[in-house]
Amino acid sequence: DRSVKALATSRDAFHCESRLKRIGLPTLDWAFTQLSRSLSGCPRKRRTIGDVSFLHHRSIVTGSCDCYHPADRKLKLLKRSVMEILPAIDLRGGCCVRLRQGDYSQETIFGDDPAEMARRWEADGATRLHLVDLDGAKAGRPVNLSAIKAIVDAIGIPCELGGGLRDESSIRTILNDVGVDRAIIGTQALKQPAWFKEMVRLFPARIALGLDARNGMVATAGWLDVSQTSAFELATQFTEIDLAAVIYTNIANDGMMRGVDESTIQDMLKLAELGLPVIASGGVTTLDDVKRLAAVSRQQPNLIGAIIGRAIYEGTIGVADAVRAAR
Repeated sequence: DRSVKALATSRDAFHCESRLKRIGLPTLDWAFTQLSRSLSGCPRKRRTIGDVSFLHHRSIVTGSCDCYHPADRKLKLLKRSVMEILPAIDLRGGCCVRLRQGDYSQETIFGDDPAEMARRWEADGATRLHLVDLDGAKAGRPVNLSAIKAIVDAIGIPCELGGGLRDESSIRTILNDVGVDRAIIGTQALKQPAWFKEMVRLFPARIALGLDARNGMVATAGWLDVSQTSAFELATQFTEIDLAAVIYTNIANDGMMRGVDESTIQDMLKLAELGLPVIASGGVTTLDDVKRLAAVSRQQPNLIGAIIGRAIYEGTIGVADAVRAAR
């Protein structure tokens, strides 16, 4: 049996039943990370995980768990009123870079020490980092493993990683050996949906669906190929499995410093209304974008986070300011 306590910054707590797939809630990150890590690799047999208590200002919410696996147990959770800010670190050739609309020929290098960049974002108040292996996305396998491991070892907050994760061996390496908290899968979810569901069964609450859309259609292989499947159509296949999150990117906005358009917000709301935990990605340029998404998140709690990339490197948004604006 294990007991975990976490300080939650939500302003209005309420009891709700939820699967552990909701671990993306920023106010509960620490608690759920500990629970997830404590049970990593546990056999699928019935076991009790004791009492889980969450401290909310002066009120205590408790819930006991009896489960087959962390993703199967039900908890009493606090309502989230804080949208998580995830600074992005895109890796190419071991360096921290940014692309425009996923175009590898439009690359800007922002640093040659990704681990130091990660420490900076953590110091500014980030509670999770979004990592992308750009070389891996093109190669179909993880490439920047040493840089990713250096980031994970340098900081005390969880990281999610996408790019080139297209087989079980790569996923196991990233989650179990490198120490990444979440694996993001896009290409293979489209090409092999049955395989994707099996990976979520094997790694519940640790797999995120990467939905990268160009004109509403799913793009794959590092955004080099555009399918005839809509993002919404693909997402509807995975509403009954224990996803950690759905990361939705409108490629037209990514790296362009144009803000988050209303059409993209409506697309994310459609996904959130399916009951999926959605993270916004692409186009966040100013604090007004952060505030707009945070306002939407308060109305639709399934919008759980926002990834910020080029804006924090070009200085139009500070991570600390974004974290405050999301509250």
